[in-house]
Amino acid sequence: MIHLLSRPATPDQIEEMLQEHEGMIKIVVDIRRGILAGGGEMHADGETLLLENGSEQDDLWDANWYPGGQRIAFESLINIRPAQGNRSIVIQDESLRCQVERLARDLLGRTQ
Repeated sequence: MIHLLSRPATPDQIEEMLQEHEGMIKIVVDIRRGILAGGGEMHADGETLLLENGSEQDDLWDANWYPGGQRIAFESLINIRPAQGNRSIVIQDESLRCQVERLARDLLGRTQ
């Protein structure tokens, strides 16, 4: 299940987002709007949801969130954007990584 989050996820939402991939949540962050789509089988699923809800492609960056260890991996094929200076599956700009990580921690971090 995919959730569109602008506030911290509840424990139930975290569990629902973990249904596709045990121990990992695929996330897409809109860095301009400060929202996140989490869950689903592929990053493209969350990206589609955000685009349908008013996000712009250039503002979306993908990663994987591991709630058990509260860690993030900045890898996704969708991150390959030569026109935006990102020629890798990994988000190369440290400032962008920090923004994605901050939003992930704010919205998906410990909910206890």
